[in-house]
Amino acid sequence: MRGSMASSLDGSVAPWLSVVVPLKNEAENIVFVAEGIAAACTDLAPFEIVFVDDGSTDDTAHRVLALRQELPMLRLVQHRASAGQSAAISSGVAFARGRVICTLDGDGQNPPAEIRKLVARLDGTAFPAGVGLVAGQRVGRQDSASKRIASAWANAIRERLLKDGTRDSGCGLKLLPRDVFLALPYFDHMHRYLPALVARDGWRTIHVDVAHAPRHAGKSNYANLGRAIAGAWDLLGVMWLVRRRKKARPVELAPLGDDD
Repeated sequence: MRGSMASSLDGSVAPWLSVVVPLKNEAENIVFVAEGIAAACTDLAPFEIVFVDDGSTDDTAHRVLALRQELPMLRLVQHRASAGQSAAISSGVAFARGRVICTLDGDGQNPPAEIRKLVARLDGTAFPAGVGLVAGQRVGRQDSASKRIASAWANAIRERLLKDGTRDSGCGLKLLPRDVFLALPYFDHMHRYLPALVARDGWRTIHVDVAHAPRHAGKSNYANLGRAIAGAWDLLGVMWLVRRRKKARPVELAPLGDDD
């Protein structure tokens, strides 16, 4: 038990864990996802849920605010205009108070109960030495055949070129230290390349197989063709970033005599 649920609810104790969920026109999924996260994290308190409304044109924001009466640990960050999933995740991390960030998609396809599989790889609330990312990898994909085929091709090409050791970098369920995320270079669609980006900064990734579910409600905001076109440019950009990484790892030394 990492704390009391009451402490998480009344805000008297700062959360160690912030669950960041990007949303765009996901009004029908708000209650399902939020209550699922709250149930999964009950004995992980104190925690918070940060929903990021990325320029939704439906009732997403109002439903999140209404749900706060039931789940006071729920917070809402809003983009007035849509800026994309990576921008939403980045904004959520910037506003988060926890030192550990968990991300998952807002469509219900990442079952919130799977958060516990990632947290189980920590040493208490700390990451193992040298680990900067615990990444979910989906098994039993519940997407359309065309989406699965497109994803398989994209993952194979990415892994071959980046050698990031990741079978499924597109899984939205990930766990990483807030300061590690904030040190990464930001660009649109960066969330698909987190294993390569953390490796660029000298961190290891632990991979965890997680379940996948059909979309709970609504329809996808992404098209396979659009992803493929953007992905080609992104991949070239990440390859450049990896080649141009900062190789120095500064270490502060104590003045002579401090140990006396």
